[in-house]
Amino acid sequence: MNNRKVTDWLPTTRKEAEMRGWDEMDVVIFSGDAYVDHPSFGAAVIGRLLEAEGLRVAIVPQPNWQDDLRDFKKMGRPRLFFGISAGCMDSMVNKYTAAKRFRSEDAYSPNGKHSMRPEYATTVYSTILKELYPDVPVVIGGIEASMRRFTHYDYWQDSLKKSILVDSKADILVYGMGEQPILALVAAMKERLSETGSVYMTAAEARYICRGIRQTGYLARREDIVPDENNDRLLAPHCECLKSKEKQAANFLAIEKESNKVTAKRLLQETDEGVVVINPPFPTMTTEQLDHSFDLPYTRLPHPKYKGKRIPAYDMIKHSVNIHRGCFGGCAFCTISAHQGKFVVNRSQESILREVEAISKMDDFKGYLSDLGGPSANMYMMKGRNSELCAKCSRPSCIQPKICPNMDVDHSALLELYRKVDSMPGIKKSFIGSGVRYDMLLYKSGDPVRDAVTARYTEELITNHVSGRLKVAPEHTNDSVLKLMRKPPFRQFHEFKKIFDSINGKHNLKQQLIPYFISSHPGSTMESMAELAAETRQLNFHLEQVQDFTPTPMTMATEMYYTGINPETGEKVYVARSMHDKESQRRFFFWYKPEERKEIARMLKSMHRPDLLKKLGM
Repeated sequence: MNNRKVTDWLPTTRKEAEMRGWDEMDVVIFSGDAYVDHPSFGAAVIGRLLEAEGLRVAIVPQPNWQDDLRDFKKMGRPRLFFGISAGCMDSMVNKYTAAKRFRSEDAYSPNGKHSMRPEYATTVYSTILKELYPDVPVVIGGIEASMRRFTHYDYWQDSLKKSILVDSKADILVYGMGEQPILALVAAMKERLSETGSVYMTAAEARYICRGIRQTGYLARREDIVPDENNDRLLAPHCECLKSKEKQAANFLAIEKESNKVTAKRLLQETDEGVVVINPPFPTMTTEQLDHSFDLPYTRLPHPKYKGKRIPAYDMIKHSVNIHRGCFGGCAFCTISAHQGKFVVNRSQESILREVEAISKMDDFKGYLSDLGGPSANMYMMKGRNSELCAKCSRPSCIQPKICPNMDVDHSALLELYRKVDSMPGIKKSFIGSGVRYDMLLYKSGDPVRDAVTARYTEELITNHVSGRLKVAPEHTNDSVLKLMRKPPFRQFHEFKKIFDSINGKHNLKQQLIPYFISSHPGSTMESMAELAAETRQLNFHLEQVQDFTPTPMTMATEMYYTGINPETGEKVYVARSMHDKESQRRFFFWYKPEERKEIARMLKSMHRPDLLKKLGM
């Protein structure tokens, strides 16, 4: 690994491009993240994917938007398009906590520096490029663009914002995981250039081509749209959403339902500037397509320009392996299923083992895989038994409010994978660092063979794949809040804890169960947080993994936060909006800290809850 040359990475400067013998680019990608050539970093994935198609691709990581804009000019005009991603996180979530304070560091920047990307990075980068190169297509993607494709609530401005297509002036938006739409777009662009004999793609041509490509969006003139009542779904216009929270909530529900369908409709939303058109998504990727994405020739290392600097996000994942994409959990506060999809797509064992082998040869690898997981660690190879039933379904979650009887909750493929990985040369131990869905471990299918496999998996997980601490996410203790979160009732956590403690006792282990909890989620009140404190104290937990709910664009929980309405039922939902109320809820996590106990006691007295005072030893 130490013999790498700078040309092993995609070029980030004109000099690096010239070292490859390139005098112009086909595609130039601007990213809000540092350039890490690894399959967990979106810019690297798209760059390598297009490189495999024979294109000359450059990546400009974290361009300076505050000087003479030389970073935006240095690679020149590309033949096909400029690509833009704010990075692996929404730029505002990346920068600010729920209390709207600066985060301690930017995990995707060298040495964790905060000053390396602008707020609303997608819009800033796109606006600059459209001013410098008005006729060059600009394609925006990544989670920031994906989750802001329609009218959305922005927590940091406390307002409804139009589709990012309007503010950014971009020509095309790619939503979700971008491999399929970007390959389709490039193929269409190549065909167009071949037909016209042109050297360069124009913005107008790109917008026209985009009309026929799934999983893309664009802003159209009203006169150019001919709605098809059989294949289109009209959303309430932006101006009506500004006036009516009920219409905004209804829009979200429509978007979510279409996103969860196997066969979805095209979505249209009017704004003052035109009609936002979002084409239906591609079918879920195949295992072969996902393998191809992960098997590209990544160096798995940060670009040499960062030598001697730490990139925190890379440090966390460099010895980990992602085994699947997608999540059928459908948690109300989570963007994973909205961005990656509800249907899980799995990598083949062969692809996973190839990546494990590559990690085992890294200079700093000591034999321990930090994670062999995914969005939820134990969903690998799981899907509906009858695909025809899945095709008719638009449920946001396959496991809440209860596990779908059509869902094949089979952990045998995971057991086999763990054992194959652990038997590989150079692997001492593989840990599961991703969160585990314990409700799936408790599920009784009625098939004794299948249930025995689940029990074996649970024991194997706890005895051989926990690095002292197993992460699970009950999120709250109040069942009314949990229902709004689309999480299982808290009694299931109690059941799983008994199993965890029993297996630890059986094998003489002293491992910890680390639960994650959220305060101030819609529906959560001061009283329900006080009860959470009392219940977790009885379980002997001093909570560490906690967070205040942060409204992020285009999630069910965010729509409840903004509208005060449950979009599914139309019922009103209590929301803690003021910083005082949010801080008060969060305080209950830390009942065991001397500096918090006086204020907690005061709040409990004002609630007239002497029973909770007693339970908390106050």
